[in-house]
Amino acid sequence: MTATLPRPAGTRPRPLVKRRTAQVTRADQLAALGCAVSAVLLTWFVLHLLLTSPGWLADLAVAYGLYLAMLYVVTRDRLGRLAAADRLVSTIVVTGAMGLLVPLLFLLGYIVVHGAPFLRWGFFGHDMSTVGPADPVTATGGLHAVVGTLEQTALTLVLVVPLGLLTAIFLNETRSRFRRPVRIMVDAMSGLPSIVAGLFVYAALIIPGIQAGVGFFSYSGLMATLALTMVMLPTVTRTIDVVLRLVPAGLREASLALGASRARTVWSVVLPTARTGVTTAVILGVARVAGETAPLLFTSFGAVFLNADPVTGPQESLPLFVYRYIKEPLENVQQRGYVGALVLILLIFTLFALARLAGRDRSKRRTRRSTKRTQETR
Repeated sequence: MTATLPRPAGTRPRPLVKRRTAQVTRADQLAALGCAVSAVLLTWFVLHLLLTSPGWLADLAVAYGLYLAMLYVVTRDRLGRLAAADRLVSTIVVTGAMGLLVPLLFLLGYIVVHGAPFLRWGFFGHDMSTVGPADPVTATGGLHAVVGTLEQTALTLVLVVPLGLLTAIFLNETRSRFRRPVRIMVDAMSGLPSIVAGLFVYAALIIPGIQAGVGFFSYSGLMATLALTMVMLPTVTRTIDVVLRLVPAGLREASLALGASRARTVWSVVLPTARTGVTTAVILGVARVAGETAPLLFTSFGAVFLNADPVTGPQESLPLFVYRYIKEPLENVQQRGYVGALVLILLIFTLFALARLAGRDRSKRRTRRSTKRTQETR
């Protein structure tokens, strides 16, 4: 039997205050700031007064470790173990996000600083067939590269989106015995280096086509599309596969209980529910292939003139454009590569924005409209 100490007369039990674990108050912010200052001072005292610091990286690592330890101890003393664990994991996640964001912003800033001063509207109006190495950077033309990138990306999407979507539906919505081999194959292809895809198309199609004199199987945008399809297909398939798994099973069961076939359930229930995730998968696939250079070196080969026919003849793209000029020794020629890199980033951002606009969730807007109509009717 456990004895309970009597509560002193005239005292009331402290009321329990409900609070969300992730809620951050001003006291929490001050506690985190105090932990950070204490960690920095303790690191300076130990590594610079008592010992000899090996460098700023060691100072940063020691200070960060001390900060996490102090933050956990202080939060546990104030709010309990659950809140302390939540705060510790949240801090680590935010730190990792910042560690990825800073290099990305630095890279984007570097490209903008070196490419924006020389970007002109004329870049989108002509190719490089009439531009010499001694011409100013502002005379750079990239129409042939922009057209090639758009055509190759569009053709890759036409091939990948139906195949990836059907494969993901096969892996999630069927009970076939071939699901496991297909899933293993998709996972294996996800780690395929992009240059291997280009070499495969080069060895299997281009070399025999050139030897046989078949112009269709030669350097062209179509060959680049086939290589990019091999790179993009596993990414899109795996992402859609994960998205379809997140669709609640109750929606499928309700549709089947109402008499709908499994195909109708997938088409009318599962895919509309996962539409935003499918759009995200397509965006990730575009990001995977839009900047690929290695497979294009063996397939599209590149050119300095405009070739709008993706089936016949070598075709330029923005990654090849950047690779072609950034490796040259002349400074003004290298700056053409920075201009091409800036245009490539802007093009990818534009495609992302269009994909997000096309795949946005319209259910809330429909709900608002129906509610408004109901109120007007009343």
